[in-house]
Amino acid sequence: MVFDLDMIKKVYAELPGKIAAARNVVGRPLTLTEKILYSHLWDNPATEAYERGQSYVDFAPDRVAMQDATAQMALLQFMQAGRPQVAVPSTVHCDHLIQAKDGAVADLKTALNKNEEVFDFLASVSNKYGIGFWKPGAGIIHQVILENYAFPGGMMIGTDSHTVNAGGLGMVAIGVGGADACDVMAGLAWELKFPKLIGVKLTGKLSGWTSAKDVILKVAGILTVKGGTDAILEYFGEGANSLSCTGKGTICNMGAEIGATTSIFGYDEKMASYLRGTSRPEVADLANAVAAHLTGDPEVYANPEKYFDQVIEINLSELEPHINGPFTPDLAWPLSKFAAAVKENNWPATLEVGLIGSCTNSSYEDISRAASLAKQAVDKGLKAKSEFTITPGSEMVRFTVERDGYLNTFDQMGGVVLANACGPCIGQWARHTTDPNRKNSIITSFNRNFSKRNDGNPNTHAFVASPEIVTALAIAGDLTFNPVTDYLTNAQGEKVKLDEPQGIELPIKGFAVEDAGYQAPAADGSKVEVKVSPTSDRLQLLEPFAAWEGTDIKGLRLLIKAKGKCTTDHISMAGPWLKYRGHLDNISNNMLIGALNAFNEKTDNVKNQLTGAYEGVPVVQRQYKAKSIGTIVVGDENYGEGSSREHAAMEPRHLGVRAILVKSFARIHETNLKKQGMLALTFANKADYDKVQEDDTIDILSLTGFAPGKPLTLVLHHANGSKDEITVNHSYNAQQIEWFKAGGALNIIRRSVGK
Repeated sequence: MVFDLDMIKKVYAELPGKIAAARNVVGRPLTLTEKILYSHLWDNPATEAYERGQSYVDFAPDRVAMQDATAQMALLQFMQAGRPQVAVPSTVHCDHLIQAKDGAVADLKTALNKNEEVFDFLASVSNKYGIGFWKPGAGIIHQVILENYAFPGGMMIGTDSHTVNAGGLGMVAIGVGGADACDVMAGLAWELKFPKLIGVKLTGKLSGWTSAKDVILKVAGILTVKGGTDAILEYFGEGANSLSCTGKGTICNMGAEIGATTSIFGYDEKMASYLRGTSRPEVADLANAVAAHLTGDPEVYANPEKYFDQVIEINLSELEPHINGPFTPDLAWPLSKFAAAVKENNWPATLEVGLIGSCTNSSYEDISRAASLAKQAVDKGLKAKSEFTITPGSEMVRFTVERDGYLNTFDQMGGVVLANACGPCIGQWARHTTDPNRKNSIITSFNRNFSKRNDGNPNTHAFVASPEIVTALAIAGDLTFNPVTDYLTNAQGEKVKLDEPQGIELPIKGFAVEDAGYQAPAADGSKVEVKVSPTSDRLQLLEPFAAWEGTDIKGLRLLIKAKGKCTTDHISMAGPWLKYRGHLDNISNNMLIGALNAFNEKTDNVKNQLTGAYEGVPVVQRQYKAKSIGTIVVGDENYGEGSSREHAAMEPRHLGVRAILVKSFARIHETNLKKQGMLALTFANKADYDKVQEDDTIDILSLTGFAPGKPLTLVLHHANGSKDEITVNHSYNAQQIEWFKAGGALNIIRRSVGK
């Protein structure tokens, strides 16, 4: 089945003319990224060239995707917009609220019982407003999108940072907050700062133990977690063309870990084969007809330094398998150097759990390559010494790999198949352990490995690698094992060596599935009723945030000065808190409980200026709110990296925080703060971070003259009577300043739709 074929036909029919207009105004050959961005301008054809990293531009995405955890807040906001139906094709995917514990069947049954209220809400809202609904168990959003909706040359936004996975099928796909999704579903333009461009030239060809995952693990080591901020990575070259479509998706998926706006590959035969293999031959035929417009111009790739802001070159023939971590996805180790790093850093060498799958690495190719190692283990008398789990990316993949015998092979090796859901990747893991705080090591084929991310234990050393490497190390039970060079001893005492993994890009018999899990919306949703109980602790209808009072903001207290890495997981944890994603007040009880207080090196422990006592962050903030005392949060570099989680912006807004002041922001979080009517500010002089003291009272001045490019002034009134006056910057444009003044973008949407 091909979804939204008429929309795709329209995009391709208009593509040549739009790209010609863009090439004319830019005055030079175009990258693929530029072709797609300019062809999706809100006002087309293009009439001006935009400045990368500077110009704010309005776009018209082709579609919107939402996962169940973020869809709740996105759709609660959309319900306030006053539209009878979504303006663009949109889907909801139930993949985050299924906890991994006992195996696929039992875990799915438990999730359906525990989350019935939320699933019913999402299904009814989808039914009412014309949104496609993918039921629990259907699969992980990004794999389902790749298999059913992504198409070369398209543009989509999704309420999850790994929406970027669709770049593997030649799409500009960008993770956003729910307020952005609400804009697009309401028929409004979507704003983005025109990104910088990083070109990644791939030469050679992968072989042996090396896989597509190793490309992005290498790139993460080069660029770090913030090196891709405000940039799109465009992969090209003979090496790019040699990668499978799902391999390309893996690379794009984990591009979120370097802060990239998105990543993309040009259309090629691998993509055409994947489209045909997933029952979309019509899309492949349409793409073939405009193929020249679905890749960068030849001149660009011949002289990339002239057209990209930065160029990275990687020879796939020389690339080693990599293992990244612990505690950050950009700490990259070539496999040949990893064992020494484990010993030198005193990381726990015994591997307790190996986990493969997730939205990053759960394709048929991934499963088949890992299964080839599992079969070797069985044939050579080996069993996994570590606990080993497998998470299929979709019901279609799961059904097909079961048909082809791979799941049985994993079972013989000692593996456990989990539900087609995010599970341990996002902290939805009831880990089997006698000591939840013990220092230990795990390795995954996931994308993100921040402290406490997978199991809530700050002492879990989580490493990231390809499914093949994860499987091999799980068989060995030892992080220092190198499958390329080392031998294992089997039950008979024989020394055996694992051969190179073998895999198949697409199933020889084709994909198969009995029930993919899709539910189409009602043709007329006007009579569909969406109920939210006023006594529910899972769902809560939203109230508009208050508009700016029109004056400078004075007398703010410091809530917390966060030190070091402060991701959206630190600001609004997932795991057990996922159940409150549709209830703003309840989930606000996790606000900043993972952030490290710079004054005492503790988490969830800040000074209450009303009492002098040290208490939990949300506990203190609720007391300030009750007394109508505004507060400010101060943070370090790349504040808000990680998930697109807009709760991390909505919670402080709901509890009365007025401003977030940091050294630098991650892109999505900064936008989310702006959307909710918050002040997102950065130190003009980063050293001024050190001037902020625990007992400060803070004034934000010059707000009455709030204007694009014009800094604001902060006055830090210290407890000893002295003060510091510092300059702070912002990146607000005129429209975003209106969001602030109105109390949030949603308040403006209500007004505009109601006219």
